[in-house]
Amino acid sequence: MPTFINARAALLALVACGFTSASAFAANPIIQTSFTADPAPLVIGDTVFLYTTHDEDDALEFKMLDWKLYTSKDMVNWTDHGTVADLSIFPWANQHNDAWAPQVIARNGKYYLYAPVTVAGSPRNVIGVAVSDSPYGPFKDPLGRPLIGRGEGNFDPTVLIDDDGQAYLYWGNPHLSYVKLNRDMVSYAGEITRIDAKPRNYQEGPWVYKRNGKYYLAYASTCCSEGLGYAISDSPTGPFEFKGQIMDSSPLSTGNHPGIIDFKGKSYVFGLNYRLNWAQTPLHHERRSVTVADFTYRPDGTIPTLPFWNTTGVQQVEHLSPYRRVEGETIAWESRLKRDRDMPFDWAPGVRSARDPQAGMYITPVAARAYVQVAGVDFGRKAPKTFKVSVASATPGGKIEVRVGSTEGTLIATVEVPATGAASAWRTVTVPSANVTGTQDVYLVLNAHGRHVPFGIDYWQFE
Repeated sequence: MPTFINARAALLALVACGFTSASAFAANPIIQTSFTADPAPLVIGDTVFLYTTHDEDDALEFKMLDWKLYTSKDMVNWTDHGTVADLSIFPWANQHNDAWAPQVIARNGKYYLYAPVTVAGSPRNVIGVAVSDSPYGPFKDPLGRPLIGRGEGNFDPTVLIDDDGQAYLYWGNPHLSYVKLNRDMVSYAGEITRIDAKPRNYQEGPWVYKRNGKYYLAYASTCCSEGLGYAISDSPTGPFEFKGQIMDSSPLSTGNHPGIIDFKGKSYVFGLNYRLNWAQTPLHHERRSVTVADFTYRPDGTIPTLPFWNTTGVQQVEHLSPYRRVEGETIAWESRLKRDRDMPFDWAPGVRSARDPQAGMYITPVAARAYVQVAGVDFGRKAPKTFKVSVASATPGGKIEVRVGSTEGTLIATVEVPATGAASAWRTVTVPSANVTGTQDVYLVLNAHGRHVPFGIDYWQFE
């Protein structure tokens, strides 16, 4: 725990000294408003769509009811789109738990969600498929039954669409299986095949992709704790030759699950750790958090072994404009500020996201002195004149301080949140902005000097 505290303190010290987005980094884990795991990134144009599982806040063991979606254009600021699907889309599955590791694949203008769930009886593991016209959902079950039927370890699906158009579905713990999908992506041809010559430390969580004519299989290796291993093959059906560890295991993270993409000229591996769980309790609970690291392939196509997930994450790949609408749920980091009577802490819940029928996703503080950091905001050479924010509050007394550089940095705008009539009655408030130029990290400090007053923030923008 002291390692996390010191690393975070060092990061904030750099920020306070003018650490701006020319060298801005994400914080690991990249999502703090929910416990997330099993990252499944998908690149669509200039945006990463990150699908995750969701550990409930009170989870002791696995308690998972839905799947969530986050997006980013810069790998640092992530926008929370909330629940994109839940167990109810598979009414034939158990509804009380077991919304496990998914993957979403695009094909022919549609988006296919492959998700492992459980059914009554034994064996209980099956894989369902749901389809949407949009990567944001809604996803609907076209079959009314599992795509892959009962079997022990029938979970952790991953999909590869090869250059010839043939799609393959892989899955399994502790054995790796595959089947050829038909072009409709919701049925398969031929027999399910087990790859007996699996890599020597394969455990679960396969992630299959193709690069430079080679087929890569990344996976969670040797439970428990789990690291990330990988293997390479000349064929989509193997045999896969073990090449090494992407990341060695650590007792800080008993489980793991890889997702690998190329985005805007860089390569990234996603996984998970338990940093936020350890920030709240010394006891192990299944309350996990998605993390990310960047890497460079060696000339021969192999992947170097990376250090365990750091706390600073990856470097921002493009700046964020404050002159366009920024969703309140676009966040690089959130937490709450330490009071003089608090013991040092690494992280504590500061804001949470929710969905409103009118506003869509929004955030609300769950404690006084909460804050949101948005990294690498480029104000340009001409300073803004005003700051506007869409808020809703049933009661008066809420306050937003907008600062740059750190939570105690230069104050550039102050918003006294009015009572708008109801928690769902949204009003835009515009206030003057102080002079600010260049690229800055922006901090929204909520209820900075007063009691906790709940209110919602839909979006903000400088003009």
